[in-house]
Amino acid sequence: MKIRTSEELFQLHNRFKGELENQRKQIVVCAGTGCVASGALDIYEEFKRLIEEKGLSSKAEVVKEVEDVTVKKSGCPGLCEAGPLVRVEPGDILYTKVKVEDCKDIIEETFIKDKTLDRLLFTKEDQVYSSRKTIPFYTNQTRLVLEDCGEIDPESIEEYIAHGGYLALAKALNEMSPKDVCDEVLKANLRGRGGGGFPAGKKWSQVLSYESDMKYVICNGDEGDPGAFMDMCIMEGLPHAVIEGMIIAAYATKAREGYIYVRAEYPLAVKRLTQAIKEAREYGLLGENILGSDLSFDIHINQGAGAFVCGEGSALIASIEGERGMPRVKAKRTVEEGLWKKPTVLNNVETFANVRYIIQRGADWFRTIGTENSPGTKAFSVTGSVNTTGVVEVPMGITLREIIFDICGGIKDGRDFKAIQIGGPSGGCLTAEHLDMPLDFDSLTEVGAMIGSGGMVVMDQDTCIVEVARFFMNFTQNESCGKCVPCREGTKRMLEIMEKIVGGQATMKDLEILEELGHVVTETSLCGLGKTAANPVLSTLKYFRDEYIEHIVDKKCRAGVCEALKTIRIRPELCKGCSKCARICPVDAIEGKLKEPYVINVEKCIKCGACIESCAFQAIEEV
Repeated sequence: MKIRTSEELFQLHNRFKGELENQRKQIVVCAGTGCVASGALDIYEEFKRLIEEKGLSSKAEVVKEVEDVTVKKSGCPGLCEAGPLVRVEPGDILYTKVKVEDCKDIIEETFIKDKTLDRLLFTKEDQVYSSRKTIPFYTNQTRLVLEDCGEIDPESIEEYIAHGGYLALAKALNEMSPKDVCDEVLKANLRGRGGGGFPAGKKWSQVLSYESDMKYVICNGDEGDPGAFMDMCIMEGLPHAVIEGMIIAAYATKAREGYIYVRAEYPLAVKRLTQAIKEAREYGLLGENILGSDLSFDIHINQGAGAFVCGEGSALIASIEGERGMPRVKAKRTVEEGLWKKPTVLNNVETFANVRYIIQRGADWFRTIGTENSPGTKAFSVTGSVNTTGVVEVPMGITLREIIFDICGGIKDGRDFKAIQIGGPSGGCLTAEHLDMPLDFDSLTEVGAMIGSGGMVVMDQDTCIVEVARFFMNFTQNESCGKCVPCREGTKRMLEIMEKIVGGQATMKDLEILEELGHVVTETSLCGLGKTAANPVLSTLKYFRDEYIEHIVDKKCRAGVCEALKTIRIRPELCKGCSKCARICPVDAIEGKLKEPYVINVEKCIKCGACIESCAFQAIEEV
């Protein structure tokens, strides 16, 4: 079906919206990567089988109750820890940790008995939440970009259109000039959600200002930060929102071709983006003379090989061009000479997904959310030591305390909050003193951190900060493309020192060299990877220097995480002198006499833990 005019699009919107509203009874199965990995597709098929076969009972009234129930898939609703998730309408009932064997009970209780299956409802501190809208995880968010994620079928362009999809594109084509679109996005002060925070409208205006026979729009979906999966959530759950944002950008800048660069490790995102592009072409929303206008634009998918450095703009462009994904020294900016040396718009997934709302509702409305210099919302993936992990969307300017404690339910097992790594390997470590600091681009920069792509790793009192910094340094060192010496050699040397520290072999001189190297790598590396590679180390040195010193001087890891710094001891008041530990020790490190407390020779001990497991009196412990 080809949509030839904006009027036809509005007619289809009304038609599809009406059809969707008639689906009063729905079973919506989350089909995001997390839930799929936990068996969501099997649950979906079981629901379909039960409804289609009406195999619950032979009673006529039962058949009548289930015959008009619609079963469909959705994108990720964000509550990843509780998956597989199943939402039932009417009632906005959210069932968590659903198994295939629960499907029949859900149908019978919800649709036949008109009750809820309490054992599958979300529970927190003994409170059971029968409606999704009452769960604190959702009530404390401001879901804009993710508003429809978890609501609509990502594999259905009809449902996207029913929810207002592509109406912003129609408005731009019919009521605005390319300059008007650029000005509106600039007025909204939409800053790049990939981490840099550069104003998207300014970038678009610059591309529009250049005359060229060809211009490009690139969507950066190469999300490689450990613990980050917001862009994956959007690409899987709302692929058409990304496509619509790119088409509007193409109109605003007079571009003719677009590329979505997505890592191959996101196969579900690739699949749904591919299908969405195909649907958009079939409906005439991609291709020649879109909605009867002069705009002709198409989109291609380029799968990255998983190189973290390809998240950097020039390396990403080199990869699309078929070259090795390595950063380039740019004499001219991407907006002037980008892909194949043509003017290019390069924004990330979340940035493009924001565009439809700015065009539909206006820049003034957009600026009512967030802060003056960082308007709008930001999606974060929150992992680590919190009670509720997942993807959240909050207004810019919110505090860490609100995200960690109000939305994500606080620290696991009642432990104390210690720190949070924000922005992945490119970001920095923040402490309890930053819990009430507003989260926006400028505030984070002031304390040596950055939003980055939006990954948050929460750490509690039992986390070794030094080991966390070593982990991120190991990641960036492995991901360095090796093109420039400061990053290639500097990160390698920094990692060597970090490994000496957690191994109990470092000196205070090593700590001085580590800090000095961190500043050199930051100031002299070629691309963003190298310039931010030292951030986890430098920020933890700033706020947790005492733990580094403990590792070096006292040979102690207060969290008990670093194996080389662990000490095993026998508590004499509990030891019965049975000798079992001495007999089982593989290196004869335990000495003593029968019926007297034994002792461990720490110089010979290899910390294998065999003695701890063998002691029947719990007299041996690791300190």
